[in-house]
Amino acid sequence: MVAPVLLVGGLFYLDRYKNELIAAELESLRIRAEMVAAALGEGAVIDSGFALAELSPQMARQMVRRLSPPARVRARLFSQQGVELADSRLLLSASMMIQVEDLPDPERGWFATTFRRIYDFITDSHLVDDHLPVYHERSRPLASDYNEVTQALAGDPAWAIRTRNHRLLLSTAVPVQRYKQVLGAVMVSSSGDDIAKSLFKVRLTIFQAFAFALVITITLSLYLAGTIARPIRRLAAAAERVRRGHGRHPSIPDLTRRHDEIGELSGALRDMTEALWQRMDAIEAFAADVAHEIKNPLTSLRSAVETVSRVTDPEQQRKLMAIIQDDVGRLDRLISDISDASRIDAELSRAETAPVEMLGMLQALAEVYRDTGAAESVNIVIEATPDDPLEVMGIESRLVQILRNLISNALSFSPPESTLSLRAGREGRWVVIRVEDQGPGIPENKLEAIFDRFYSERPKAEKFGTHSGLGLSISKQIAEAHGGALRAANRLGPDGSVEGASFTLRLPAAEIKPPAAPERPSPKNPDRASAKK
Repeated sequence: MVAPVLLVGGLFYLDRYKNELIAAELESLRIRAEMVAAALGEGAVIDSGFALAELSPQMARQMVRRLSPPARVRARLFSQQGVELADSRLLLSASMMIQVEDLPDPERGWFATTFRRIYDFITDSHLVDDHLPVYHERSRPLASDYNEVTQALAGDPAWAIRTRNHRLLLSTAVPVQRYKQVLGAVMVSSSGDDIAKSLFKVRLTIFQAFAFALVITITLSLYLAGTIARPIRRLAAAAERVRRGHGRHPSIPDLTRRHDEIGELSGALRDMTEALWQRMDAIEAFAADVAHEIKNPLTSLRSAVETVSRVTDPEQQRKLMAIIQDDVGRLDRLISDISDASRIDAELSRAETAPVEMLGMLQALAEVYRDTGAAESVNIVIEATPDDPLEVMGIESRLVQILRNLISNALSFSPPESTLSLRAGREGRWVVIRVEDQGPGIPENKLEAIFDRFYSERPKAEKFGTHSGLGLSISKQIAEAHGGALRAANRLGPDGSVEGASFTLRLPAAEIKPPAAPERPSPKNPDRASAKK
């Protein structure tokens, strides 16, 4: 509301418009004074032909009284000697002179009267300048009382602006001439009421526009307060309740139906809150799973330690020490995998991604498993287009971790003399890698559960506690952090029987940049261009 209030406050300082009105009124007074003077110079002059012409007072008074009302001015005639000969406000009756005074406009209603008085109180000081001279009217005025009349008797028109009762009074004096002979001076005057009325009308019109704009401003302010400020405060209060609350009872208001920025903010806050709750649930579940998984080897370890102190048989002591050693190794693997899983999110959020060639990574891993004998009698086969490096944007060490987990998991289920297939290729904007074995497959109801933390579905011949059950969970977490996905399925034969397991890793392919154009040698210096090439 400050802007429209300042605007309407400036209406009381329309100095330029006021000055233009005053100048126009003075020009109008000069024209009317010249008309009266011209009429007097032709009709109220006594010219005997032998002496100088002179004004006839009687004829001059009659003409001044007749010409002033149509011109809506007060006209006064001064002789060449400076004596007032006629005044349009003085009417001659049978016994006395009657002075005519214009009455003010009638007041209409208390509201209009009050508003007008307040307006006059505010605007009078701005309409009338303090440095203007004050008008004093004498009972027998002389030409010397008015500078403009003195100047007109000298043959030059003049004007003056004075104040009277805090109102403007404009006057103009012109000489009355007969063949270049100055016979007197006509002074016409008018109050500044018309100027004040014009200013009042302009200000009233703009004030009405201001009132309308003010109503619109207040209405829009209330509307914006209800549609923007209040919903934002509701969202802030809800966020504060979520911060201070200890349960899931506080919820973020759903304002998504608004389809605007507030709705987007509400949706983002709701999604963020839900993600925080999911993360907190995951942390609680992870902590519970960690406690459970660590408690088992600790219980076994405690029992073995308590028992070994009471057993004297060396063979039984050796078995108990082997159990203790296995439990300690299992605890070490659990703690290492748990530490790795807990820092993956923070590491992936800080690390910088770089182009990684997945085909080269697969080939290197296959060579490592063949050379180290980890594949034993399993044949590792890579099927891919050799000309396509299958480049993705990611963290190389973590992508290697995914492939190592998948290949190690497949090798542990692959029977001797079987084939482990590593298939790599492109599917649209995705790089797809499939690790397929010829093992027993995955139970149909466990295709999603195998990615849960600490879930372990190991071969019967494998020693218990060798795996922590976090490998596939960590692999899926890394894949999703790279914008991809990791899925498990069974390979089915023509008769519908399970022929092995298949793990599919999908990662967004890196943008392929066009090859740079070969540099052409410059004709001015071909040797330098050839050397650069």
